[in-house]
Amino acid sequence: MNLSHELNAMAAIAYRDLMKFLRDRSRIVGTLVFPAVFILILGGTFGAAAAEGRAFDMWTFVFLGVFAQSMWQSSAMGIISLLEDRENDFSQAIFVAPLSRYTILGGKILGESLVSLAQGVVIFAFGLLIGIRMDVSQALWLIPVSILVCLYGGAFGLLLMANMKSQRGAQQIFPFLLLPQFFLGGVISPVDKLAEEGDVISLSLDFLSRISPLRYAVDLLRGVFFGGVEPSQGAVLASPAFNLAVMAVVGGIFMAIGTAMFVRQERTR
Repeated sequence: MNLSHELNAMAAIAYRDLMKFLRDRSRIVGTLVFPAVFILILGGTFGAAAAEGRAFDMWTFVFLGVFAQSMWQSSAMGIISLLEDRENDFSQAIFVAPLSRYTILGGKILGESLVSLAQGVVIFAFGLLIGIRMDVSQALWLIPVSILVCLYGGAFGLLLMANMKSQRGAQQIFPFLLLPQFFLGGVISPVDKLAEEGDVISLSLDFLSRISPLRYAVDLLRGVFFGGVEPSQGAVLASPAFNLAVMAVVGGIFMAIGTAMFVRQERTR
């Protein structure tokens, strides 16, 4: 296997996806407007209700949650382009090329991660515009964490797309899988008190929250921003090291299973 050849192929696939995004004006507008709406409207409504008794700034809490969720979700949903490529027979062309399957799918995830990072830059600028305060070190730490969040979301998207037959089916099932995580992942409201309430419903929600992949991406970003669990005054659920370990293990499993399933489908078409 020629390493430079594989890396060049991965970069080419990623570049293609990034160019497709930059040329789609309606997608650009939609993916940049919705996070702003979430922060201003949902953040103001749910954040205000959850702010009672909290020592941390709820606007910062909501901004960081939406920032992580937007990039994670964008990367996951962007893998729908695999289905578009399949319908256009583009994937058939690249899968008969002398390339590693991991190279091809890695390029797709990298491309959608670049798209998500481009969106993240605009969301970051919007956060500064509405008065989110952060020092230089906090802003710099957001860069590597954002990359990890995007790659993690792409791995999750790959696992889901591997079993989808068409774009239409994917567009119908994606909201069903992602919307619950928006709340269970603690994007706009804290979920640290669920287990303490002790009733069946709260314990069930706490369990669902703990198996929600998005939770760990959101909590990792908040943990790095605030500097760990203790300095966060309750805004962070677990240490960055724990969240990073969960994302590495779970993301690796998503990637391995998703790749194996997708390649098998391509071979049996």
